[in-house]
Amino acid sequence: MTGRSEHYCLRSRLSWRLISLQAALLVTLVIILIGALWASGFLLVERDEDHVIDIVQRSLARDADGSLMLRPTTELKQLRDGTPDLWFLVRDKEGRSLSEGKVPVEFSRIGDALDHIGQARLGWRFLEDDARKPPARLKRVNSAAGDVQILTATQGKMSSGKTVLATSLAFLGIALPGLLLMATATFIATPLVVLRAFAGLDMAAAQARQIDTHQRGARLSAHDIPLEVVPLVTAINDALARLDEGYQRHQRFVADAAHELRTPIAILNTRLESLPAGPDKTRLLEDTARLSTLAEQLLDIQRLDQCRHPFSRVDIAAIAQGVVADLAPLAIAGGYELALDTAAECVEVIGDRSALERALTNLVQNAIQHGGRRGTISIHVGLPATIDVSDEGDGIPPEQRTLIFEPFYRLTPLDRGAGLGLNMVREIARVHGGHVSVFDGPNGGACFRLALPPASSVK
Repeated sequence: MTGRSEHYCLRSRLSWRLISLQAALLVTLVIILIGALWASGFLLVERDEDHVIDIVQRSLARDADGSLMLRPTTELKQLRDGTPDLWFLVRDKEGRSLSEGKVPVEFSRIGDALDHIGQARLGWRFLEDDARKPPARLKRVNSAAGDVQILTATQGKMSSGKTVLATSLAFLGIALPGLLLMATATFIATPLVVLRAFAGLDMAAAQARQIDTHQRGARLSAHDIPLEVVPLVTAINDALARLDEGYQRHQRFVADAAHELRTPIAILNTRLESLPAGPDKTRLLEDTARLSTLAEQLLDIQRLDQCRHPFSRVDIAAIAQGVVADLAPLAIAGGYELALDTAAECVEVIGDRSALERALTNLVQNAIQHGGRRGTISIHVGLPATIDVSDEGDGIPPEQRTLIFEPFYRLTPLDRGAGLGLNMVREIARVHGGHVSVFDGPNGGACFRLALPPASSVK
């Protein structure tokens, strides 16, 4: 197992990848633009008048007559060798001047009118500004010859440092604002686009969360689902269809098996009735009764799916009277007394009568089986809508009170019960919107309470 998370945020990943792509495209665009400018000579042929002014400034001096002169410095020689079209004009405050190269006529006398200007750039209208008529740079500087005015319009290759600087400025000036704008738009737009695109997927996820083990025919909606996710939703729906088919086969098998068992059990019970009375006959009859109960419980599993709305009004007090009358012989034969009391003559709920009869029958049969063959089994119908079934047996340990409602769970490994009755009671209670619980009985033993919504609270 790696430390890397298996989950990621699609919105963040899309945003960052889009921004990376945009940045790469912008960098490529800037490189192409700079390359095109370079190839056209815009970057390679740059005006670098300040460089010329600095060299001239360091080379200026006065001769014996006080006239301006240039000292033959190394950098001045390199400037002359590397710049064939070099020209400049130097003037001091007394009007003495020094020039070199071919000074354009337009600039030859302009310095007289700009004696009080520290620096300026003198150019042309844009359409007339070409390589043959470059703008001039005027700057007043302090030199060894005093305060002088230097005017030049030299063209030449820019230094490598300035080339890098110009390239950087071009990127910052062109690409960075665009990248920031696009990144902002991406971070705002991408989550909105993803959220809108996955709205159908969120709906499908909500539908999937509502599917439970008791729901058949459930499918996820493929409406408004991105095409890339449709195969996943289709595969899930196909899996749900296969599960439904398997569950139906299982239900048919359970129902068929239960029906097949009922006939031999009835024949066996008839033959046992013809035996002479005695302890062996009693035990055999109890065993066949358990087999019959197991077959009925298996059929109840199938019937439970048919126990659905619309329900009708049912009097659980009347149900309790019928169950007590049916199971009284079995309880008495097991050594119990059977008692029934109701808090009211009629206690109504909204539900399925046969399902509620099966639930109460299972609770009473469970008390007969586990009540220790002693004491009284009490059935109490209370308000607003509860049925308590209590025995005087050994009770149920607290740590097992939630486990006994699981299918096929037995309190002891040698328990001869099937372990389906209490699970069926819980499922019937759930279908009716109620619940079943167990606690200590008033006279020891266990007390099972089936609580249901009263008819007055059901809309």
